[in-house]
Amino acid sequence: MLTLRFTWLISVALTLIVRTAFAQLPANQSPKAEVNPFLSAYATPRQTPPFDKITNAHYLPALREGLAQGRSQILTIGANPAKPTFENTIVALERTGDLLGRVRAVMFNLKAVETTPELQKAVQEASPLLTEYVNDMLLNRTLYARVKSVYTQRSQLKLNPEKGMLLEKTYRMFVRNGANLDIEGKNRLRVIDRDLAQLALQFSENLLNETNAYSMTVTNEKDLAGLPDYVRDAAKATAKQQGKAGYMFTLQFPSLSPFLKYADNRTLRQELYRAYSSRCYHGDKNDNSAIIDKVINLRYERANLLGYKTHADFVLEERMAGSREKVQSFLDELVGYARPAAERQLIELTTYAKAHGFTDEKLQVWDQSYYAEKLKREKYDIDDEVLKPYFKLENVLNGAFMVANKLYGITFKERTDIPLYNPEVKTFDMFDKDGTFLAVFYGDYFPRAGKGGGAWMNVLQGQKMENGQNTRPHVLNVCNFTRPTDTKPSLLTFYEVTTLFHEFGHGLHGMLANSTYRSLSGVNVPWDFVELPSQLMENWCYDPEALKLFAKHYQTGEVIPGELIEKIRASQNFMAGLSTLRQLRYRQIDLYYHGRKPTGESISAVENHVDSLTNLFPRVEGIALSPAFEHIFPGGYSAGFYSYKWSEVLDADAFEFFKEKGGLDNKAAADSFRKNVLEKGGTEKPMELYKKFRGREPSPKAMLRRSGLIL
Repeated sequence: MLTLRFTWLISVALTLIVRTAFAQLPANQSPKAEVNPFLSAYATPRQTPPFDKITNAHYLPALREGLAQGRSQILTIGANPAKPTFENTIVALERTGDLLGRVRAVMFNLKAVETTPELQKAVQEASPLLTEYVNDMLLNRTLYARVKSVYTQRSQLKLNPEKGMLLEKTYRMFVRNGANLDIEGKNRLRVIDRDLAQLALQFSENLLNETNAYSMTVTNEKDLAGLPDYVRDAAKATAKQQGKAGYMFTLQFPSLSPFLKYADNRTLRQELYRAYSSRCYHGDKNDNSAIIDKVINLRYERANLLGYKTHADFVLEERMAGSREKVQSFLDELVGYARPAAERQLIELTTYAKAHGFTDEKLQVWDQSYYAEKLKREKYDIDDEVLKPYFKLENVLNGAFMVANKLYGITFKERTDIPLYNPEVKTFDMFDKDGTFLAVFYGDYFPRAGKGGGAWMNVLQGQKMENGQNTRPHVLNVCNFTRPTDTKPSLLTFYEVTTLFHEFGHGLHGMLANSTYRSLSGVNVPWDFVELPSQLMENWCYDPEALKLFAKHYQTGEVIPGELIEKIRASQNFMAGLSTLRQLRYRQIDLYYHGRKPTGESISAVENHVDSLTNLFPRVEGIALSPAFEHIFPGGYSAGFYSYKWSEVLDADAFEFFKEKGGLDNKAAADSFRKNVLEKGGTEKPMELYKKFRGREPSPKAMLRRSGLIL
């Protein structure tokens, strides 16, 4: 998952509906400007944020100063008496807002990883300030007139591709945010954006509150039957941390997933699954149903106001896919491949379950992981309990570093002198093959109170070139992996291994960025292209040569045996039809909400409609995925959640290119991928970059072959 991937101009607007973080200025406390860490150059290694010196008292004063500086800079550009040019208008606008971006980077990160009730309250106060600022800029007629003047001259300017892309994106940013609206339309747009910002914040807060509020404590040892020792140890440690006896299970993925996979107690599996799948759907203060209805209607109204038929039409205009119709056709085609395979696999799974004591007519969704894990173990003689000893977190992270070194020649060196927002975070310098410093990398890998669930990549400092200086990026990977216990280090499931590699792929996209303009650098690309580097990295988790670099037993140091590697590879497509259909369910729900006029349908009606196409398990009353669908409601993936599957077409095709000639030793493929994808960011159209890397457009057959959906 990726967050905070836009230029500050766009991200200030969009982060009103994604992750935001502000800290409240305590009453009667107003720090002097000279001691506010944000208001001077950071006196830290690599000028990293001084988390050890930043306090709640610093945020709002620095934010207000950043807003004031930004307004002054924008006013100067708009009032420039000189004829509008690319340099004095487009580049000048690109160069504004450094302080605001600096404050935002720290705010957003802390809201995502160290939130508190005070931070959540402060967000509600600060959000309108950013909404107003962005709207004032994007609806400024004088400023827009200058941008439009340069844009109309574009054919005469003879700009290189990167400059041409910056001009195109800047102009479209204004148009797509209401610059051509009349006064009444602009005023309505301001209200919509303000309301969407508040709704997004409330959705996230409700979800975090609901997730943290639930726990299931087990005191009867019999109810732990089937659970591996590492699951029991982790649950016992969680209970101990909370001052309780027994074993505590939560809705955090490292706790939830293994319980559903291994616990023999079906009643408790059902209880935990229902708790997870009914988050924010109880008709109480944390219920997100009304928020979803308001968000859908406001997004539809906003799209109409800007001249688009639906929110999906508005969003997809800026994606590789290009249109709602093309995305719908893409998803429907995948359903056509996945559903027959899923139906066969469900029959196989049900038959197996009934042969092993299952007595109901149909499997329920909380039975799927449990029986699938048993069947997988029987067919391939492999499970996470066998694999985890080979995947110590530190070894896996070092493995990602080694794979990157083999491919791109880069190296990592851990630092202990960079200020941290939490002592669990690790920091590294990244160097190029000639020793040139390239980036700072932060790794934050364990769940804790106040930290959002899931996994993502963030940018604390973006890359740009200005005044002859190449400002190098600071990149953060955030995950929620299995914690170490009193007796064992953090040992990852194979799913967690692929998650680490996935987020590290995003990290490489940010750290190897080498563009002139910050807004086109690194991960600032269309969202159905941004997952290519991350998903490509996942492929190396199945590669024998790559696995032998880092998959070593945490006690003996033994390299993972070849027979285990073959079992991993053989089981790669196990239940792939069911898995693909489940993924498509989420993507179809997203497009259903955003690709048509809202009709007031209930959440259950929407999900029932999509389930008729993409869900083979019995519908369960009282649960719904929409109220906890953070990617598309507060997050930035609305009408774009299909992008993960779209990028699978790209990454599968790309990985076949690597494997054609040497895998990790395919220097031609690695050099081309670094040069044309990782370094280029959004400086050219993504399909053109892909063709420069691959020599042709991608073929979907590679993805279908890899998934076992075609031969």
